[in-house]
Amino acid sequence: MKITQEEVAHVAMLARLELSAKEKEEIAGQLNDILEYVDKLNRLDTTDVPPTMHVLPLVNVFREDEPRPCLPREEVLANAPEVEDGMFRIPPVIE
Repeated sequence: MKITQEEVAHVAMLARLELSAKEKEEIAGQLNDILEYVDKLNRLDTTDVPPTMHVLPLVNVFREDEPRPCLPREEVLANAPEVEDGMFRIPPVIE
């Protein structure tokens, strides 16, 4: 199956993208390269390959969640540009 520039233009119109003629040509070429590669993969014999969700085994790399003491408020606020009543002061974000 070959992707035409007209098909690229149609998809671009649906996605509300404005593409130049050169971009349509490039994208059509890139999509055709992808389809050729997928076609090569489809020709591979995978009868003895078990289905997998991931190529590598999943391993939890997170550390155990252990409670630790909090930093002192003074230390946390020491680098704050502005402090008010023991809290960070930030500029208003509502117009």
